[in-house]
Amino acid sequence: MGKVLYTDFVGIDEYVGSLMDNPHFKKAMAKTNLYKFWDGILPEKFKGKSKPFSMLPGGTMVVACKNPVVAQEMSLHKVILISKFAPYAKGVNMRVTDMKFDSQKWTEETA
Repeated sequence: MGKVLYTDFVGIDEYVGSLMDNPHFKKAMAKTNLYKFWDGILPEKFKGKSKPFSMLPGGTMVVACKNPVVAQEMSLHKVILISKFAPYAKGVNMRVTDMKFDSQKWTEETA
């Protein structure tokens, strides 16, 4: 069994506090939290076949889709998805006004 190393956490509050003052860090945390709600709004047939990829200026969310068929079918549900996602986005002070579905952004996750 490996040796457990301990460290002194004195000053960690100041470091975390300075991170929270950084607007880029705040935005990244908001996006991460927003993306966690994705599976909660999806119909069962799309779960595991799409995932948020990025946010573009103006509130456009790019969604990676497993294949072009999923991207096409999800685009037919875009208005419903945006309305279901709106309360989650508002909760993290963001807005999603549009979604673009792109099968070329899809990558399989490895464990």
